[in-house]
Amino acid sequence: MTAPDRYAVIGNPVAHSQSPFIHAEFARQTGHAVAYGRVHCEVDAFEATVRAFAAGGGRGCNVTVPFKFEAPRLAARVTARAALAEAANILRFDADGWTADNSDGIGLVRDIERNAAQPIAGRRVLLVGAGGAGAGVLGPLIEAGAGEVVVVNRTAARAAALVERHRELAGALGVVLAAAPIDDPGAGHDIVINASASSLQGAPSPVPASVLGREALAVDLMYGPAAAPFLAWAGTAGARARDGLGMLVEQAAEAFHFWRGVRPETAPVLQALRARVAAA
Repeated sequence: MTAPDRYAVIGNPVAHSQSPFIHAEFARQTGHAVAYGRVHCEVDAFEATVRAFAAGGGRGCNVTVPFKFEAPRLAARVTARAALAEAANILRFDADGWTADNSDGIGLVRDIERNAAQPIAGRRVLLVGAGGAGAGVLGPLIEAGAGEVVVVNRTAARAAALVERHRELAGALGVVLAAAPIDDPGAGHDIVINASASSLQGAPSPVPASVLGREALAVDLMYGPAAAPFLAWAGTAGARARDGLGMLVEQAAEAFHFWRGVRPETAPVLQALRARVAAA
């Protein structure tokens, strides 16, 4: 029997990651021989860690915090969505050169539109955070036809730079795109997405409750205990609160397809993952 193809998620921290469970479910569902693990990487050793994993037989990896901006620099080819984000959460170790991709944004869009049954087209969206996660999701939010997207970040210049990079795409699709101060993000948004590091720091929200419109959807890209303060904040303010588990499963399915050429079913895996996290 041939050994399974090896993949992993590489990041810091990474011990909490549910990606191995998700990809094990995808492998079982599709009949693919895949072994997926976690690789903890020191903050100054990303390239060496990825190259060691590839040299040891790895076929590809997911990349998580804080290395998404570093990942494209290791690739011979970068997909259009990763190039626009200037960040990647997927590397595929092709024999003729590595390829970098970013599935964060399409994963978020699919979770919001399919799993949360919330249309994005025409809606006012507030994106909080301009780091690797925020950079990965902005393009697909624009492509989903949001009426307006406002980006805020603690470092205002970072939000402004992210907006400028996406201005041509937004203009072509008729989406109003702007950066705003984090202490003045505007009010009454239909969808509020927390892509900042505030959840990792145990903070409930980096923006005031006035950002939430009536029956708004508030999504934290984190999950488990890290997302709990934001979800409680959103629920208290009357919003529909959603964690990042759905996005995690949807972006993983896109990665699985990028590596294996088959797209797994996400609904049963998300259901199993929610049960697993609730029982932990």
